[in-house]
Parts: sequence; C-alpha cells; structure tokens
Amino acid sequence: MSRITLTTAAATLALAGSCLATGPAGAADATSPGDANRTAVRTLASGLMSPLSLAVADNGTRYVAQNFAGLLQKQIPGKPAKTIYAKPNGWEVGAVSVRDGKVRFAITKGTTALLLGIDRGRRHVVADLARYEATRNPDRGVEYGFRNLGAECAAQLPGGMPASYQGIVESHPYATAQGANGVTYVADAAGNDILSVGPNGKVRTVAVLPSVPLKVSAQFAESAELPACTVGQTYHFEPVPTDVEVGPNGMLYVSTLPGGPEDGSMGANATVYRINPRTGAVGRLAGGLVSATGLAVGPRGHVLVAELFANRISVIAPGSHTARPWAGASMPGDIEWARGGVFGTTDVMTGMSGQPGDVPNGKVVKFRR
Repeated sequence: MSRITLTTAAATLALAGSCLATGPAGAADATSPGDANRTAVRTLASGLMSPLSLAVADNGTRYVAQNFAGLLQKQIPGKPAKTIYAKPNGWEVGAVSVRDGKVRFAITKGTTALLLGIDRGRRHVVADLARYEATRNPDRGVEYGFRNLGAECAAQLPGGMPASYQGIVESHPYATAQGANGVTYVADAAGNDILSVGPNGKVRTVAVLPSVPLKVSAQFAESAELPACTVGQTYHFEPVPTDVEVGPNGMLYVSTLPGGPEDGSMGANATVYRINPRTGAVGRLAGGLVSATGLAVGPRGHVLVAELFANRISVIAPGSHTARPWAGASMPGDIEWARGGVFGTTDVMTGMSGQPGDVPNGKVVKFRR
C-alpha cells in the first residue's frame, strides 16, 4: 500500500495483519463493549476475497472490488452479483466509485497504475496515473525517515535501510470519489497525495499530505530490529491516504493509514483530513484512529471511519475533532453512506494468512444508522 518496504517496519505491519486474519477471536478481543452500540442489519454478500473497496449507487446497486482477487462485481438489490471486470494473475482491482451511472476504479500491478471507467457498459482508460507519478512525483520534496540522525547511528540501521529519503516514484491508487462536472478524485496511497482527473483525462495534484512524525519507542525499535540509538528519535512516516470522499460542502475528506505498525503498538496515529479541492489547503479534522482504511460522509456532515485493526467504525460529528465509537465490526475495510443506509465491508483480511482453515469470508453488510 505504501513505500514502507523501505523500512523494516513492513515486517511489523505484515505480522499484525497475518495475526488478525487468522480468525474472529482477535477481532472480538480488540472491540470493547462500548463500540458495539450498532450492529450490521444483515449480510448482503459473503465469501469474498479482500473486499477493500465498496461503492453504492443512488438506486441501491452495489459495486465491490475484491482487490487481491482482481475482481470488480456489481450487485443489483435482490439479484445475484455479476462480475463486470476481471484482471487476475497478480493485478489488483480497487478504488471503485459510482456517480450518475458512471463507474470509476483502478488497476495496479508493478509500475502500472491506471484509472478505468465503465460508462453505459463501455470500459475505457480514463488516465495513466503511474505516468503522472513518474513525471511529477508530487511528494518528491518531502523528507521521510529520520531527519537528524547521526552518522554513527545511521550506519547501524538494518538491511541498507536509509536514514532518510525523499518521496520516490510509486503509484497505488487506493480510492476514488466522483465530484461535480465529471471530476474524479484519487487517493494515491503510495504517492501520498490526492489527485483530480478531469473528464478529458487530465491529471493534476490537489494536495500532498503531510508526513507523520512519531518518536521511536523501545518496543518498536526491538520489533523492527532498529538499533537502540534510534529510541527517542523522531521518524517521519509516510501518510498513506486510503480513502477520499466529497462532502456535502464540496470539501474532500481523506483517511490515512500511516506507514509503520498499524496494530496500535506505536499509538493511534491514523488521521482524517479535510481538503479544499480548489486551493489544496489541508486541515486535520481528527486523529487518534487506528488503521483507518475507509470513510464515508453523511448528508449532514457526519464522518464515519472504518478502523481495520481496531475492529470498529467510528464517527466524527459535525463541528467535532474527535472520533467516537459508532459500531463494532470485524476487520472493516470500507464504509459507504448512501440513500439506502450505511454499507460496509468486513472480515476483509480473511483467507490471506495462509493458515489451514483460513478461507476468504469477506462480507458486504448494511448497518443501522
């Protein structure tokens, strides 16, 4: 999802993910009773592999991407799901959104990242996002990692890990949202930015998200095999945007899953930002979240946030800068606020651990508002 492969923190994140994917016991332990004041009304689809992206049209039609299976499916209420796009053999299909009958989604593999569209049944390429990243690299001026680490300590970093680095060229479009006048907004998890794509395919940078400065704890240094001299030093993690939505006021709302361990071992560091799409101004709406992988904005300005490793959906009320528990959910991946209610995906990491008996059982569910 991000450029975290440049650090040994990737191992920590992967380990946390595999442990959570082994079954519901971990999910139950992580959800306090106060989180479950709402429950899913019913399961609309099950047996899914990595349903990390969901979109719901005004007429109730649901679009769900099974990212790592390379599938995009459409389900009209009361009818079986239908695969409308398939790209197997290592391709990721995700970042789905729908507006006025137009579907937008992304495919990613290696150095290829394309924004695709389905309009009236016709599939077409909207924009080459990897090419834009290669030519512009919007976060090229951002310094990640340790900014003032001494040479002696830097020499002890494991595996050729750089003490610091500038934003590199890498694109991973993880979410889209469609605005007015045919514009599609893209949250690029690897580019650490929000892009806009016009109806003519022209791409521009809306905003680059700020890095996430965190002090290295002794616990994290040990788990990531960092030398003791890094304890107490500040590491600037990549922000990693995971979702983007257009609010009723025209502002953009963005969730982030910053690089590093997302199991809460270094604190609840995920953030929701509010961005002015005209000026690119970025404001922090709320922090204190754990592994925020999706968000939804209601018609009155309530913001719902899916916290994958916290096994809950949280809500940020209008005028508030604090996220509070809204519903318990097992490994939620995405959340959508539509005319028919609040929808989400859960158990999104099942079937990914490689453990015996761990089979894909991701779900699309509907919540009571």
